[in-house]
Amino acid sequence: MSALHIAVLRVAKPTLHMSTPGPAHLFLGFQGPNKGEQGVDIVGGQPRLRPLSATAHRRSDLADLTPTPITHLSETEAAMQEAVSRFANDVVLPRAREMDEAEQMDPALVEQLFEQGLMGIEIPEEYGGAGMNFTAAIVGIEELARVDPSVSVLVDVHNTLVNTAVIRWGSADLKRRFLPRLATNTVGSFCLSEPASGSDAFALRTRATRADSGAGYRLSGGKMWITNSVEAGFFIVFANLDPSKGHRGITAFVVEKGAPGFSIAKKEKKLGIRASSTCVINLDDVEVPPENLLGEEGQGYKYAINLLNEGRIGIAAQMTGLALGAWEHAVKYVWNDRKQFGKLVGEFQGMQHQIAQSYTEIAAARALVYNAARKKEAGEDFVRDAAMAKLYASQVAGRVSGLAVEWMGGMGFVREGLAEKFWRDSKIGAIYEGTSNIQLNTIAKSLQKEYTV
Repeated sequence: MSALHIAVLRVAKPTLHMSTPGPAHLFLGFQGPNKGEQGVDIVGGQPRLRPLSATAHRRSDLADLTPTPITHLSETEAAMQEAVSRFANDVVLPRAREMDEAEQMDPALVEQLFEQGLMGIEIPEEYGGAGMNFTAAIVGIEELARVDPSVSVLVDVHNTLVNTAVIRWGSADLKRRFLPRLATNTVGSFCLSEPASGSDAFALRTRATRADSGAGYRLSGGKMWITNSVEAGFFIVFANLDPSKGHRGITAFVVEKGAPGFSIAKKEKKLGIRASSTCVINLDDVEVPPENLLGEEGQGYKYAINLLNEGRIGIAAQMTGLALGAWEHAVKYVWNDRKQFGKLVGEFQGMQHQIAQSYTEIAAARALVYNAARKKEAGEDFVRDAAMAKLYASQVAGRVSGLAVEWMGGMGFVREGLAEKFWRDSKIGAIYEGTSNIQLNTIAKSLQKEYTV
């Protein structure tokens, strides 16, 4: 059992519902001498409507209200947050700068992520996972990003894209073979982007053909900007099985590292999230057995879009965690160490206003993130909410991390601290899993559909 699982199990009884009943004396109508049941005014034998109300609803109608903050966590989620925060600060933080300089994830740290249960957050317990909810995954992603966004994105892609795809569309055999590995020792990677196919997924050129034997498939082509490539042993690859059908020919396949014809051609050297591996992948007539088909033929594009919509909440959480980490790193310095003109820099009103404004923006971004996560869990349409969360959280991360560098002065500009790293890491938020312009397109289309008569 993972350390994370043990920490969560220590909670006596999770509070799964966010709502609490209001006080018994709460009443929205006037108090008068003639009262019927539940205090409703009786006039001429009929209940009188409440003031400023178009309905005769009574107190019982308010039972479904949720008078708690959007960012409220259940006891289980709060235990998760505490456990991940402790792990991030005790285990990840001491290695963050070294991994950034080496541009490589520490293999020992990856093993510890599995040991902590952070790589199988939503995988059912029967397959060796933690069996927790989507918001718990978001909490973990955010807490890791407060310390090192590179580690956060490894966990994010593995949980929100790879694990989710197998849980949702994998056959019983595929789940049996791979979910236990994804929960305990095998990193996953999501291979969609190509040199000519980034925002325009319709332009995907990797081809799938049926094997000569008639059983299975062969994949040929190349993928670009693939996260977790170096660490992964499990790859979800999207290829077009029938180009004549356009995007309706796109199909998802599972490919394992070491398959003949599968190779990592190049590891990118990046501005930020340097410890996260981003690579070019070549597929040279890679044979895929029929049992490694993920879902149904021709459904890959639909799967990818659904996964990316969910994944954007994860990226938004990464950005809010990054912003908060940068903010905390800087304010600890300006409120405790850095002095100018005889007093701490953080005591100047101009600085205090910037600090307050930045924290307010972080809080607003977090509200968008957790609202989107809760709507997804409730089975509501969350696509616009996910796009707004990713758009705004990425903007906030860029602004706040940039200000953090300035607040710290020279110490923010050098590699001795983490301020400049947070700023570099923030730039990817407006790019991957859908650029900011793509998010704006999604938001605008959703609004137009809602408001067009």
